[in-house]
Amino acid sequence: MQETRKRDHIELTAKSQTNGLLVDSRFYYEPLLSAHPTQETDISTTFLGKKIQAPFWVSSMTGGVGEARHINQNLARVCREFSLGMGLGSCRTLLESGQYFEDFNLRPILGNDLPFFANLGIAQVERLVHDQEINKIFDLINRLDTDGLIIHVNPLQEWFQPEGDKFLFSPIETIAKLSEAFKGSGKKIIVKEVGQGMGPKSLKSLLDLPIDAIELAGFGGTNFSQLEYLRTKGADKLEIEALAKVGHTSLEMISILNNLLKANPDYIKKQIIISGGIGNFLDGFYLQEQLHFSSIIGQAKNFLTRSENYEELKAFTNAQIEGLKMARKFLTIKTSEVQ
Repeated sequence: MQETRKRDHIELTAKSQTNGLLVDSRFYYEPLLSAHPTQETDISTTFLGKKIQAPFWVSSMTGGVGEARHINQNLARVCREFSLGMGLGSCRTLLESGQYFEDFNLRPILGNDLPFFANLGIAQVERLVHDQEINKIFDLINRLDTDGLIIHVNPLQEWFQPEGDKFLFSPIETIAKLSEAFKGSGKKIIVKEVGQGMGPKSLKSLLDLPIDAIELAGFGGTNFSQLEYLRTKGADKLEIEALAKVGHTSLEMISILNNLLKANPDYIKKQIIISGGIGNFLDGFYLQEQLHFSSIIGQAKNFLTRSENYEELKAFTNAQIEGLKMARKFLTIKTSEVQ
């Protein structure tokens, strides 16, 4: 084995040259100060009252189409195997029909001890609140045996979508009414955007409500406004794209959240899912180290693109966890980019 290794070193030397301009300059690398992580290295955390073995979250993606069942079941399997949390894609279809129930029925795979959340768009929540049918939301949560509801807030996506819904009320009014109805239920609320992120007034308004967590879904990852724009046809298409490019990165939102926390220390009770432009564990580590709230790292695309092949999905998830352990042992961030 030693001879093979030395031969590999000789043969691969030329291919292993690095360009100093490509160094990841976000970190100090400190190779002298830690031992390697082991199987016992603990990076577990508690998210909304449930322990997960690593601070990773499978962010909301898909449901209600033919291939969704296989995808979601694989995602649930990998969450069970590595003890991670998961948010469902939009469960809107289950409000009208049980046809696709098994696409979303993942609690039997996950088990009872992991965080698992249903998902509805603010347009559906608005309608149910307005029509005094909040019981349908609780029925959905109970049928799926989830810990609560993710509300995705997406005015730009709905505007870009040819068949999109238009809001009659501001989302914060609707969320406030729903959070009041959730009091005492034991069920939790997470609010997220869908790829644009949120500005300071919106973030503060959420921190002021009795919700439990915010998912950033910052600009730089999958952007559903851009996705709907790509679906748009017609002469006006080129004239509206500019709006798909507004928003806030996760890094900018972390700076906003930290400043809001300075002004009101009670906000620390909220938890944050850092998502949007997270290419890998190292991006997540970099952002987590700068956020002063309890947080976990959310990814959607990276899990989704590997979800049809379970062994590939498993290998990716394991690499994220082991990579984060190494980062925590040997890296520190340089001067923080946030205030």
